[in-house]
Amino acid sequence: MCGIVGFVDKKIADKKPVIEAMMDTIKHRGPNSSGELVNEDTALGFRRLSIIDINSGMQPIYNEDQSKAIIFNGEIYNYQGIRKELIEKGHTFTTETDTEVLLHGFEEWGMEELLKRIRGMFAFVIYDLKTGDITGARDFFGIKPLYYYNKNGTFIFGSEIKSFLKHPNFVKELNKQALKPYLTFQYSALNETFFKNVFRIPEGHYFTFRNGKLQIKKYWDVDFKEKHLSLEDTVKKIDETLRDSVKAHAISDVPVGSLLSSGVDSSYVTAILKPQHTYSIDFDTSTYEEGSAAKELAATLGLENTRGIVTADEAMKSIPLIQYYMDEPDSNPSCVPLYFLTKLASRDVTVILSGEGADELFAGYANYGYHSHSKTVRVVAEELKKLPKGVRYKLAHGLKKLPNFPGRLHLYESTAKAEEFFIGQAKVFSEQEAAKVVKPDFEKSRSVKEIVMRSYRKVADYQDEVKKMQYLDLHQFMANDIILKADRMSMANSMELRVPFLDKKVAELAETIPTKYLLNSKDSKYALRVAAERALPKAWAKREKLGFPVPIRDWIHTEKVYNEMHELFSADFAGEFFDQDMILKMLDGFYKGENDDRRKIWTIYTFLIWYKVYFINDGVKPDIDPQVKVAYSNK
Repeated sequence: MCGIVGFVDKKIADKKPVIEAMMDTIKHRGPNSSGELVNEDTALGFRRLSIIDINSGMQPIYNEDQSKAIIFNGEIYNYQGIRKELIEKGHTFTTETDTEVLLHGFEEWGMEELLKRIRGMFAFVIYDLKTGDITGARDFFGIKPLYYYNKNGTFIFGSEIKSFLKHPNFVKELNKQALKPYLTFQYSALNETFFKNVFRIPEGHYFTFRNGKLQIKKYWDVDFKEKHLSLEDTVKKIDETLRDSVKAHAISDVPVGSLLSSGVDSSYVTAILKPQHTYSIDFDTSTYEEGSAAKELAATLGLENTRGIVTADEAMKSIPLIQYYMDEPDSNPSCVPLYFLTKLASRDVTVILSGEGADELFAGYANYGYHSHSKTVRVVAEELKKLPKGVRYKLAHGLKKLPNFPGRLHLYESTAKAEEFFIGQAKVFSEQEAAKVVKPDFEKSRSVKEIVMRSYRKVADYQDEVKKMQYLDLHQFMANDIILKADRMSMANSMELRVPFLDKKVAELAETIPTKYLLNSKDSKYALRVAAERALPKAWAKREKLGFPVPIRDWIHTEKVYNEMHELFSADFAGEFFDQDMILKMLDGFYKGENDDRRKIWTIYTFLIWYKVYFINDGVKPDIDPQVKVAYSNK
């Protein structure tokens, strides 16, 4: 696990100090060592966190005649078999790394054929020293980040945008169009980031930069097509495929641990992995508490468990640092526990497994149509789903107009067209509310509909509304929020976080599972939960989804935090973006118990903190070190 940076720029004579400054900015991604290549117009840089072939895996790595070089961030889980095949074809290896397999595989088969063969998480770049061509790729789901800037003869690429700030020809400018959608989605929702002219290479895409021209091409996408499977076969295949994935994801030359919450996803992974170390986190409040359940499960499985406690003071102190590491504003409150959880785990292990991706691939979110606890309502909804599409949509329009009653939302979302109501899991401000709260300079942006229709247009022929929603979440919420914060918060603590559910083989199976086995009157993620019973006690397999519960309500209701937020919302620079009377009224109303706008307040707050870090303090890393204390450890 590492960080990569690079640039092509004819205007810089001495490239070495520039690439080294860029590398230093992402040292947290690879504190063990660094490597660089400077050649004519091009410079490549690499920071290493040693996981595989610790003694000889330094990058850049070259091919046999030194004509090509690679820098790579990630892990290829099936590299050993591919390495053997390449040796049989005559390739000579100088290391035992998966990195070198990518380079020789590119030589042998080209980019598209190589990408068909590999299994893993990755962002890598290959430089041809003879032609000057640069070719790179990002993994299937976007687990590993990769950004680029291509302006005025300067091409920059890397794992994190903050490294771009060290390039003398990078022009730092706020992308004004990013703010309004962010207020709705809670994350950066456009292809262009919050930094003007900085874009992300999309998940499942590769690029070629040749003679000053950039081309980006899609090589993979999830394609939901149900097969005629029995429930028994489905459950068996889920368990077999996940066990195989966890085994592959456990390959490491350093200790591997597991994050453990009270939910089924991380519990299932942990029960299969059976690592020596497991970790859980709680806050110093009685509002939410997961640690005791994690402790109980670890004891049942015979595993070590360490539970951390985060105080409100330490949590709030961490926000500027978290937003610094995120690169772009993200108001998902779960960034906070994930930062402290990986900080806790980093005391013992370098690699950690987690449960991200299960909800998207196996339909675990309530918004897919699981809003009612009434068995009767759920059974009726399942019957309504069997109606012809036109009849269902007409019924949904009728339900939408009716006065609210118990089960109405569940019935509506079970019958309506996904495009009419679903924009993804996160929805903070409505589009109309966002337009009112921002200043006129920030009102002009892509509409919410335009943003989500990028994905919906690709699945217009789907007959299944749940599959449409899963597809949207995989390309919006998961790629731009869930998996991004997993990478950033773990790498902030120099840890590699691996996600066995987000595996090509697991996805290929999930694509084929009938929705009736995933979401039905019995449960969400139904088939996955039944499969989990093969590794977990039934009570854990059936546990209701909580996510990472974060007590932001409690924090904002304290006088100290309220005063800090009030001061920030009142600052002159906040008035450049927001109607200050409106946001202060919102904050005051929540503090007095007159509204429940905590998520809106938090979303504004995190943006202002991020802006302060990157534009007022010029991207300097905040000089703070938030601490998590160990509340329990059975080591």
